[in-house]
Amino acid sequence: MTSAPIPPRKELSPRARLVLGLLFFALGGASLWLYGGRAEREQVELQGAAMGTTWSVKLADPGLDAAAQRAAADAIAERLERVDRLMSTWKPDSELSRFNAHEGTDSFALSPETYAVLEIAQRVAEESGGAFDVTVGPLVDAWGFGSEGRREPPAGPVLRALRERTGWRKLALGPLGRTVRKSRPDVRVDLSAVAKGYAVDLVARGLESAGRERFLLEVGGELRASGERPGGGAWRVAIEAPDAPADARRVHRVVELRDVSMATSGDYRNYYERDGRRLSHTIDPRTGHPIEHRLASVSVIHPEAAWADAWATALDVLGPEEGYSLAASKGLPAYFLVRDAALPSMDGAPSGGTGASGEASFTVRMTREFEPYLAQDAPAPAPAGIGSRP
Repeated sequence: MTSAPIPPRKELSPRARLVLGLLFFALGGASLWLYGGRAEREQVELQGAAMGTTWSVKLADPGLDAAAQRAAADAIAERLERVDRLMSTWKPDSELSRFNAHEGTDSFALSPETYAVLEIAQRVAEESGGAFDVTVGPLVDAWGFGSEGRREPPAGPVLRALRERTGWRKLALGPLGRTVRKSRPDVRVDLSAVAKGYAVDLVARGLESAGRERFLLEVGGELRASGERPGGGAWRVAIEAPDAPADARRVHRVVELRDVSMATSGDYRNYYERDGRRLSHTIDPRTGHPIEHRLASVSVIHPEAAWADAWATALDVLGPEEGYSLAASKGLPAYFLVRDAALPSMDGAPSGGTGASGEASFTVRMTREFEPYLAQDAPAPAPAGIGSRP
């Protein structure tokens, strides 16, 4: 799973770079790329930086004056900073850092926010059979995707030792709430695969409580659409075509969102190659190794961004078959983009799999719950070789 730590504002983490690479484009009626015309004039856009990444919100409120805009931006920043103060692994005085440094196995009291995020994480861990695991950070670091950035696979004995101190079952939430225990002192928790989604939920609730009911909010790639876009109708958002160059991103498919959140997880922006193997930043907690299946990305829609965030990571780990089966059984709206050719295997076999124009080809697989969100009147131009499978 993705679990690169949330860094200070001055530097983007691997997770932040990934979700920025999994770019969500805000779409309008006149064009796939711009709102344009009257719709553009009927919205206010605010943006900033927090939690080691960026945030933006489009408000369908043209009457918002400069003072009100500053107040809204300050309120958003304050909520994001609170999440960072509680859940950052880069700040030694954060609540999560203090828990990680705690050398005992006794109960540790948590804030309501951190406890709520851990509850979501543990639920998804259990329901995914351990594919989601907030203790996987040491394995992510060992494979070269942590703060040190040393991109070398770990030796076998090192990997075995690290696996002894990871595993979602090594955390126990208090039965009466707001406490957590670890089964051994060296267990470390990293919430970055769910905290940004929770931050979206927290900011969205703040906007709604302030009377802002029509907005498109994004924090580090995690998304919440509320009410209608300028000009009416659901907010239009695009899923990026995987494997397009970072400087030439392309829209794969447009979706329409209203009063829901969406998160995307994928392996195509953050990886390195060693001895013919493509090593993804997404680590399978069940094996301790990077994923090596054909799933390029998966997008999940959920009423809450924290759940969408966690489930997108879990399904990404599980892959195109196991992940699809689980999403379908749970009724999750999920959209899978699967490479038509396998990645290079451990013996360095070539991957192939290109469309008529030489671009990588993909097969779409989605749960039936995702289908109603597809924009019917403005399909995005699909890359060559992309097909569809029910």
